[in-house]
Amino acid sequence: MSIRVRIHTTRKGRRFMPRYSARPNYGILGEAEISALFRCHERKVSLSAARFAVFVDLENCGAKVETLNNILEKVKIRGDILLGIVYGYTDRFSALKEVLLSNTFDVVPSLRHGVAQKNNADILLVLDAMEVAYTNPLIDSFCIVSGDSDYTPLVGKLKSMGKFVLGISRSEVASNIFINACNEFQFLESVAVRRTPAQKTKKADDVAGNGAELLKLIVSILSEQSDEDEMFASELKGVLLRLRPDFNEKSYGCNTFGKLLTKLSAEHGQIKVRSDNYNVMVSLSNDTPEGEKPAAQLTKDNWVGLFREQLDHYKDDGFDRINPSILKADIQGIYPDFAEKNIGFRRFSDLLKALEKEKVLALEMDDQKNMLIKML
Repeated sequence: MSIRVRIHTTRKGRRFMPRYSARPNYGILGEAEISALFRCHERKVSLSAARFAVFVDLENCGAKVETLNNILEKVKIRGDILLGIVYGYTDRFSALKEVLLSNTFDVVPSLRHGVAQKNNADILLVLDAMEVAYTNPLIDSFCIVSGDSDYTPLVGKLKSMGKFVLGISRSEVASNIFINACNEFQFLESVAVRRTPAQKTKKADDVAGNGAELLKLIVSILSEQSDEDEMFASELKGVLLRLRPDFNEKSYGCNTFGKLLTKLSAEHGQIKVRSDNYNVMVSLSNDTPEGEKPAAQLTKDNWVGLFREQLDHYKDDGFDRINPSILKADIQGIYPDFAEKNIGFRRFSDLLKALEKEKVLALEMDDQKNMLIKML
């Protein structure tokens, strides 16, 4: 079975509706081709249409340059940032000036007087968000970097207006009410770039500071494509340009982006590249390139040191406490074969108690009786 189709878009370019036509110049497509065509258009729209307003509570995010960059990277993978405001700025956050200026963020300083002034920034954030929602029709997505449950009514109002809400917060202070209210929520610890065990190979050394950093960014982008296994190279380049406006494949010795992807795939094996009807498709790969050693495995002999190393990363990123689920997810991401039983524990909580005895961490309970890991 085949039909003639003509693709139409709405004024906003968001919906693609088929209309049947007897005119021959539209060509004849089979059912498989039509399905692929619609998937192609729908994915391009979803990736390119998001226009974000970002509101950051500096006290909540820890206010480190690397952390703020990771937040902005996460948002830019999803769309363009048209407006950004940070709240609670003081001189102790002066290291953020370059990041804020280069991303054209507005700054609301922290001026406190008395005990009750803590909520001033929260109220300003809500007022600003609602003003943007009502007066700026270009913005259809909001990112709120805070886990305070006081923002739940704001999230509900934005969603009722058809806005997409992304929440980001430290797991230590994130409210379950706020988490469940958002369209999407990510813990700040997970937003940070995941570190993988260093592999001392000749190829890794050859691309230090060049292709390796680009590959890390590409892997991060592909990891966010939860709805699809692969991505069009043209889409990938568009996201790269949002994240790195000065990106140019010629800087890496290639005259086309497709050739650069093929080069990175051949050297590192973390991505796969294939051609599909003149389109270049990119996806993640689990293959290990020839000459490289596979990642280290957690064993009964080394697990304490590897857990300590991961906890040190959180501490370096400015986190004093984290939720145990964050630690377990990151360990499983780095060591896919990890299981508590393989190193002699029945439950992950038993493993944490053993680490506490080794003075690697301390276990605490928050006000809601949830377990937290405190870095030592």
